Amino acid sequence: MRTFSHFALAIVGLLSILLLNTSTSAPVVKSSPEKVVEEHSDKLPQVIKSVRLDKVYDLAGEVLPMHNFDAVERLDRELLVNSYWHSSTVLNIKNSRRYFPVMETILQEEGVPDDFKYVSVIESNLRNVTSPAGAKGLWQFMKTSAKGFGLTLSSDVDERYHVEKATRAACKMIKTYKKRFGNWTNAFAAYNMGETRFAREQGRQKMDSYYDMNFGAETGRYVFRVLAVKEILRNPSDFGFYLDEEDYYQSMADYRLLTVDKSIPDLGAFAKEKGISYRMLKLYNPWLIASSLTVPAGKTYELKIPPRQ
Repeated sequence: MRTFSHFALAIVGLLSILLLNTSTSAPVVKSSPEKVVEEHSDKLPQVIKSVRLDKVYDLAGEVLPMHNFDAVERLDRELLVNSYWHSSTVLNIKNSRRYFPVMETILQEEGVPDDFKYVSVIESNLRNVTSPAGAKGLWQFMKTSAKGFGLTLSSDVDERYHVEKATRAACKMIKTYKKRFGNWTNAFAAYNMGETRFAREQGRQKMDSYYDMNFGAETGRYVFRVLAVKEILRNPSDFGFYLDEEDYYQSMADYRLLTVDKSIPDLGAFAKEKGISYRMLKLYNPWLIASSLTVPAGKTYELKIPPRQ
């Protein structure tokens, strides 16, 4: 028992010496957090900071009510969420170079504000995706709305995936909503939740402006998300995104149009005949959703034929 006690005391003494040496040799940090960041900024992976809100924000020329603290805080949330949602935001910046020039031309021709293109980013992240509810394409059309605004849907064609045609259909839709609800901000919100539901909420809440209305989470955030994406994609470096010219995704504007007035039973053979791959044919014409194309009597389709590989 005495031997064990001596051993225990020796261990305690040794630990005390080690702790004393450690505590006296360890540096004492007296700098402020700001000073530490400044001194070690070259070693930090990133510095998280808040976004600036000391400017006027507008959507389609309609100014966000900056005197409304609730509206400002909701915008602040979306700016922060989207600026620090790195992978998705970088991909959107890269993809914008591919799709925005096409959209901008159509929006101008249709008399729709240029800011409407940012709705497609919120809807699909500029990808031809399908939502759980069945909405498809860059503009996320449901079947009924797509057909109502002139898009063709069949067993081998889905023009919700047709960039130009779907963009024109989206323009028709948003102009319809603008006419009914009085301004573009309301129209953008109606694009998200649907014309009927937005009108019902206006009547129930006795309010005319989106900013004065109370919605569920998705529509309540929607307009602010569009505003945030607009700000980030227009000024990426302000939010820490630095892309060189070669970082953007390649434009697909180099193609020739081939008018087709007869059915194509085998798109693989057709692509091979044109000297392109099946993959490129589908990439340039994502609205071709089958391995063949049926062309009804009296109808024609225009296929984009990319440069030979």
